[in-house]
Amino acid sequence: MKILLSAYILDIFLGDPQGFPHPVRYIGNLITYLEKKILKENQSNREKLLMGAILCLTVVIVTYITTFGIVNITYSISNYLGIVVSVLLGYTTLATKSLDTETRKVYRKLQGHHIKDARLALSYIVGRDTEDLEEEEIARAAVETIGENISDGIIAPMFYFFLGGVPLAMAYKAVNTLDSMVGYKNEKYLYFGRVSAKVDDFFNYIPARLTGGLIITAAFFMKCNYRNSFKIVLRDRKNHNSPNAGYPEAAVAGALNIQLGGTNKYFGKTIYKPTIGDKVEELNAQHIIKTIRLMYGTSAVGIIVFSALKLVMEVV
Repeated sequence: MKILLSAYILDIFLGDPQGFPHPVRYIGNLITYLEKKILKENQSNREKLLMGAILCLTVVIVTYITTFGIVNITYSISNYLGIVVSVLLGYTTLATKSLDTETRKVYRKLQGHHIKDARLALSYIVGRDTEDLEEEEIARAAVETIGENISDGIIAPMFYFFLGGVPLAMAYKAVNTLDSMVGYKNEKYLYFGRVSAKVDDFFNYIPARLTGGLIITAAFFMKCNYRNSFKIVLRDRKNHNSPNAGYPEAAVAGALNIQLGGTNKYFGKTIYKPTIGDKVEELNAQHIIKTIRLMYGTSAVGIIVFSALKLVMEVV
């Protein structure tokens, strides 16, 4: 557990390592390479589904085996080297600082009343169309992104690190990357990316629900509206097209007394989503900062919980 704690501390202080050979980039390159090799325009829907399953299975297995091999080889050379490599690899599976950095860029542009720049900064971290969004909609998109990624980018990697060490945490990142690259319900990926999307749903099932509880706990310690957070999770957790994202987003919405969800545009198509939370406060740029703070609080509660569980298991 010292490796996870060290990786967490590195992530908090350093964030996404610029210039560092980030494993997720290699995973993304592998996905792109395999997609070009196995996805063809003349394939039937059944063939696309099969090829998509092969893609998902191959990428996850290769990622796990490669990470497992690197960790074990370095440990065989030197215990110290193995620890250092494990910490560095584990650190790349977490995204606390990078979430702060990227969403804070949106906040700063809004604070400076540079609405076009805020839309551009937002476009790098969300999938929806941002060209016509106003301040409240930009703030909502940023808050929703942080809320969902508290699970996907922080608690879920911690959870799989706790269960299976660095190799399983990295395999989870492979699943998450697959979903972000091919898990779309458009014409190209509807069948090819379906298995990746379903596997991502499966891997995030427990972490998302755990994240909802951890956000409520963090809200209590941070003097946010933890009672409302609990209420909104119970009431609105299913008001999302994802079977998992509703839990952390509902917890955030309740804790901050805001309303998420509603109308968004994706690739020019307007899609209405049920709302999450009550509109007690009007969303604005400050809620981005409040969500970032809640994210840090939740990550701290998460690392404490996993560390305590590991300690109990070792004693027992």
